[in-house]
Parts: sequence; C-alpha cells; structure tokens
Amino acid sequence: MKELHNELHRHYALLLGVQSPWGVTGVKLDLEGQRVEIALEWSRGHEVSCPECGKCCAIADHAPERTWRHLDTMQFETRIRARTPRSRCPEHGVKTVAVAWAEAGSRFTLLFERFAIDVLLACRSLSQAGDLLRLDWDAVQRIMDRAVQRGLQRRELEGLAHVGIDEKSFRSGQSYISLLSDLDGSRVLEVVEGCDQQTAEALWLSLPEEQRRGIVAVALDMAPAFIAASRAAVPQAALVHDKFHVAKHLNEAVDTVRRQEHKDLLAQGDETLKNTRQLWLFNPLNFTEAQAADFEHLKWSGLKVARAWAIKELFSKLWTYGYEGSARKFFKSWYGWAARSKLKPVIKVAKMIKRHLENILTYLRHPITNAVTEGLNSKIQSIKSNARGFRSFQNYRTRILFFCGKLNLQPL
Repeated sequence: MKELHNELHRHYALLLGVQSPWGVTGVKLDLEGQRVEIALEWSRGHEVSCPECGKCCAIADHAPERTWRHLDTMQFETRIRARTPRSRCPEHGVKTVAVAWAEAGSRFTLLFERFAIDVLLACRSLSQAGDLLRLDWDAVQRIMDRAVQRGLQRRELEGLAHVGIDEKSFRSGQSYISLLSDLDGSRVLEVVEGCDQQTAEALWLSLPEEQRRGIVAVALDMAPAFIAASRAAVPQAALVHDKFHVAKHLNEAVDTVRRQEHKDLLAQGDETLKNTRQLWLFNPLNFTEAQAADFEHLKWSGLKVARAWAIKELFSKLWTYGYEGSARKFFKSWYGWAARSKLKPVIKVAKMIKRHLENILTYLRHPITNAVTEGLNSKIQSIKSNARGFRSFQNYRTRILFFCGKLNLQPL
C-alpha cells in the first residue's frame, strides 16, 4: 500500500511538474464533491532563496497553509495545498519565498490562469466564463484584474505617434468615459471616467513623458476640454479635428432643418417629408432603386432641407485637397454659401467649423481620424451589452483594457 501511495505521489508530481525540494506528500480524492486535493511539502534540510535578492538563506518558518486552484483532473476540480517556507535573509529579513506554480498573491496556478484567460477571451460574458470554469463572479473578475495589471506592466509604447481621444456614454444620463487610443496599433491605451479637461489630462498623464514627447498628431473632436488638455500635454503634436465628427455636426444640422420644415409642411397638410429622414442622412450609394428615385425628386424640389443637404455634401470635397492653399480657397467659397443660406442650423455649424478651421486643415498633413476609436467603441458597446451594464467604473475599465488593449495578459 505504501508503494502504491508513493507511485501515486510520483504520478501527480510529474503531472504538476513539481521538482525537488518540493514533493507530493498526499492526494485526497473526494468522489462526491468531484475534487482532488494534492498536498505539497518542502523537503527538510534544503535552504531557500530570498525573493528580494536571490541569496541562499536558512528557513525561518512556514507561512500558513494556502490552496491554489489548478487545471481539472478529468472532470475533477483539482487544488494544490501547501505551506510555503519563509526565508531569513540577513539583509531583507523574513520573506515568503515564491512558488514555481503560481504568481505571488494569486489563488490560482499559472496553468489555470492561462486557461481561464483563454476562456474569458472566447466568452461573451464574465458569467458564461464563470460557469465553464466553475468559479464565482468575483474570482473571475480577480483573474481579469490581474491579467490587465500584468499586461499594462509589460506593454510596449515605443514608436507611439498617432493617438485619438474620444468620449463614450457610461451609465444613463450625463455619464461618460474618455478613451485614449493608439490609432496605428488599433488598441485602447487608457480609460478614465468623465469627459472634462481634468479627465483628458489624466489620460495624457497615463503615458510616460518620453512617449508623450513622441506624439506626432492627435485626432479629437472640437470639445474645448480635449483641445486644452492636449495642447498642454503634447504641445508639439498637431491637433486634427476628426472629419467624422465634423460630418456628424453637419448631418445634425440637416436633420434639424428637415424636422422644422416637416413640421411647417404638416401644418399646411403637406406630407412631402414624411418618412424621409434616412434619405437625407444616408449615403445615396447605398439606396435601393425606390429610395434613389424618391431622393432624386426630393433633392431638386427646392425644399430647405435639400439646400442644407447640398451644402453638407459639398463640404466633403474639402478632404480631397492635397494643398492647404487650395483647401482654404474652397472653404472660403463654401462658407459664403452656407452663411447666405438663411438656414440657422447650417449657419451655426459653418461658424463652428470656421472657428476650428486651422485644426481641421491639419488633416491634409496628418490624414488621421478617430475611425479606429469608433471601431473600438463598437466593441466596447458589445462588452457593455453582454454585461448588461456596469455599476463599477473600475470593472468597466478592466473589461475594456482586457478585450481592447491588445495586452500580453498571460502569466509567464
């Protein structure tokens, strides 16, 4: 029987990859609970290494017994149990030595954490991953937190040149988060709660000063808070107002004109603009034949919204210029038409564009946009939907960086 036990211990030592002076001293099988518990022990007479300096030291004592979740043995949940020796270092005092099968502070073995991270990356929600791993929500969240912390410590930022700043809704109401994205690497660099200047400053401070000095251009909207923070943090970088945000403002102006005109026409019993919202906002190249025919009639109808749409469409030509002088000449002509249009929503947006023209024209020298950030925002929205919302910002941040940060998440 003793020989059988010794053989079983050697078997599990090989499976675990445990090497001397650690050894398996017991294997407890719980058939009803479908659990295997493996006891490990440090052999007597062996010195330990100080975790601070690596010098060989005598053993001071042993830390209280701990358990670590390991990969399942067949369908049985497997746990490792051990008392870790503590070194008595002349220089650093008494320290708990590191174990080969787990990181400091973790309740899971390295192999289990690797597997758990792979499961998390493949699952739609943390709850699904927890069911597969047979872990509660808090345990899975801790694995994810550790993975992100590990990834941020390893992250390489050399060569970071083009970044984007954008905001996204967090909770209902006026609750937002702000994101800093690497446009070339298509990854989220940092997430901060809020969307004011202090928030934007915190985003920039998340980057080391050396990386901030290397930023060439920043894509951002026309929010004063983002502009002021970026000018202070990266004064050498060109600010490029995202052309998709400019288009969004113009589309909103067109829709405002349409809604007001539709209201006025309905008062006269005219339903010309009924159910036409999509026609004025969508790309005509994506219209069905019926939509194309309807729109062809509408855009030559002399309606105010048709004029607003034409002004909006013409502005897109600005992005095609290769020379700034030609672009300025075009804008002057376009602005004159918009200013004389007598369409207040259009005039308001035209004036806003004029105020920010210098940082709009930088696109001609640095053709970057927040399209990458918008793509990441779509992924973030899926994360938020799968989680059915977040009450904790820190959990939201962890989830975003886990799935969108392109971090090296796995333990060594």
